Amino acid sequence: MELKKIQKIGGFCAILEALIYISAFIIYGGVLVYPEANASAIEELNFLSDNYTLLSIANIISYVVFGILLAVLVLAIHHRLKKHAPNFSKLTFIFGVIWVGLVIASGMITNIGLTSVLKTGITDPEAAMQIWSSISIVSEGLGGGNEIVGGIWVLFISIIALRGKVFSKPLIFLGIFVGVAGILTVYPLDLFTEIFGIGQIFWFLWIGITMMRKHTIANEVNL
Repeated sequence: MELKKIQKIGGFCAILEALIYISAFIIYGGVLVYPEANASAIEELNFLSDNYTLLSIANIISYVVFGILLAVLVLAIHHRLKKHAPNFSKLTFIFGVIWVGLVIASGMITNIGLTSVLKTGITDPEAAMQIWSSISIVSEGLGGGNEIVGGIWVLFISIIALRGKVFSKPLIFLGIFVGVAGILTVYPLDLFTEIFGIGQIFWFLWIGITMMRKHTIANEVNL
């Protein structure tokens, strides 16, 4: 009974994560109007100041809340897979936990840095934007633009699921595709990051629905 609840909660978290991905694409890609590439430090600082509330909320939801939901999903999937590959599933679980930490850290650093930058910008806009540039690099390196750890986690889940016939083959192959795309983000090309992000929306939705289905859970109640 406990396993059934864990699977349902994990599946629900996966669906919420897909919705967070969608909202992040809308906010960062559509709602926010970023300054031109050649904008001055004051123009960039004004953008951060004018959109402070939206940026802060978006960062909290897209990274901190996402990371918390991800922690639940990582645990739920581990419980589902451990029977099929005890040691491999532990390794997969470790990568999942690492990804949770990186995502949450990325969001917290960005939000704390944003507040610090705006305070510095009152007296020295140029220095403030240099600080913001450094913060952005750290944040992107942790979890914004580098998805290697998340890619490994998804790929390993898919490999175990394929060996144990845990999920449907189309879902497994989607996971392999998404996982490989995440690993390829080690190469600084936006295409791989976009493929990973969009692919994760479908993967989270699909795996979430699968985990919440009663008959699927019942078949694996003895994991």
